[in-house]
Amino acid sequence: MSPARRSGVLLHPSCLPGRYGIGEFGPEAVEFIEFLAAAEQTVWQLLPLNPVDTDGCPYQSYATLAGNPLFISVDRLLDMGLLSRTDLADVPELPAGVADYPAATAIKQRLLARAFANFSPTPDSERFVRQQSWWLDDYAHYMTLRRRFGWEWTRWPQPLARREPDALVRSAEESAGQIAYHRFEQYVFGAHYAAVRQQAHAMGVEILGDVAMYVGVHSADVWANPHLFQLDGDGRPTAVAGFPPDEFSQDGQVWGNALYRWDSIAVEDYRWWIDRIRRMQELFDIVRLDHFRGFLDYWAVPVPGDATQGHWEKGPGADLFRAVRKELPDVRLVAEDLGPASAEVQQLRVDAGAAGMRLLQFGFSGDENQHLPHHYPVDCVAYTGTHDNDTTAGWWDTATAEERERVESYLGGLPDGICWSAARAVFGSVARLAVLPLQDVLQLGSAARMNTPGRADGNWQWRYEPRALTPGVEVRLRRLTEIYGRDRQAEQRRARGFTG
Repeated sequence: MSPARRSGVLLHPSCLPGRYGIGEFGPEAVEFIEFLAAAEQTVWQLLPLNPVDTDGCPYQSYATLAGNPLFISVDRLLDMGLLSRTDLADVPELPAGVADYPAATAIKQRLLARAFANFSPTPDSERFVRQQSWWLDDYAHYMTLRRRFGWEWTRWPQPLARREPDALVRSAEESAGQIAYHRFEQYVFGAHYAAVRQQAHAMGVEILGDVAMYVGVHSADVWANPHLFQLDGDGRPTAVAGFPPDEFSQDGQVWGNALYRWDSIAVEDYRWWIDRIRRMQELFDIVRLDHFRGFLDYWAVPVPGDATQGHWEKGPGADLFRAVRKELPDVRLVAEDLGPASAEVQQLRVDAGAAGMRLLQFGFSGDENQHLPHHYPVDCVAYTGTHDNDTTAGWWDTATAEERERVESYLGGLPDGICWSAARAVFGSVARLAVLPLQDVLQLGSAARMNTPGRADGNWQWRYEPRALTPGVEVRLRRLTEIYGRDRQAEQRRARGFTG
């Protein structure tokens, strides 16, 4: 973590406004960065940028190393000369306030096909394809076969499912055009994202990105590396990821992701994970490791079976992070360590050289709670809530009388309302980085919640309205940031002997 006190906002690109059914790395992304910079925020936190299915979940991706083509900017395709205004004549204008993944997918696939028809390889695109070939070749081939044979690769023709070399060579020759298209998609995604990140850096904003712990069973990653996952001889999982029964879920949770064969990964000196984190380091300034506890031990749910039939298995522990640090000594990590307090997890976090996380909403469920700001360590990221929580306003609306009494007693009342009073608590803590979900900055209720764990439908759909980032919101966030010394000039003030 940076030694300076800093703050930022959590917002997934899908939540940006726009007319094409989902947020993009276009003008709206730049406008959001301008809002952050004007409000003295120096971090933009994202969820995983990998492709998603129509449910929108970025933690169940079919390609962990690829970028989501839905985030490709139509405006930037126009600027590149790959689309014309006439190409947009038949594109419907979709509501700005909700992410419509099926509609956005249909629009983007049609427009990207037109853009590809107008595309000629450039030195830049050829360099991208060459440098990223270590994952891009498998991904582009996988996507071609997925569109032809369906999303379950275990149901593809066996020579292709089993990756027989002769079958792969024939398939690549027969489908060269489609494979080139999927390489093009990733090149354009990378170019558009790089332009946004460059703009962020120019305005003093870093990107905190997210890497999901697990990948989908029917993903390009599992198809390309079946020996690294817990599969049977036909490529089907023998166990999947989940979580045991707890106070939040009596039956536990079955996430359904593929589980790693950590012994096989270790034999290869953790190469797959090192390369994965290296790829994230290329994309992000700071990398958040989702479900960090899974590196210590993880809940394996048998197939078939439910979460109550699962059991704990050992993860790689510090061995993985020693290997990562040997090759990537400068990678900046944040560990999602929000589960039950565990000395072993915290030791692993220290061994990994990662900052932890603290969540104010979790701070009022017991005595001496680690999530209350007076317990925060310096090396953590402090939040009011995350994408998996209700918004602070929604949480407050459903809080019990006892919880409300504890909150008001701790915060000294709610003179600024629950959202800004909660923000004051995390901004005033010693945590080096404080992050607010944009929903809390806008004081929105449960209708703006991003995700409800365990609910199958209705997640990942919220988007903010085009005129939501008003000058009043900007000023209020900037003043809070300056009060608690998280603005850009704070270090200079401290150097001159001033506090704050």
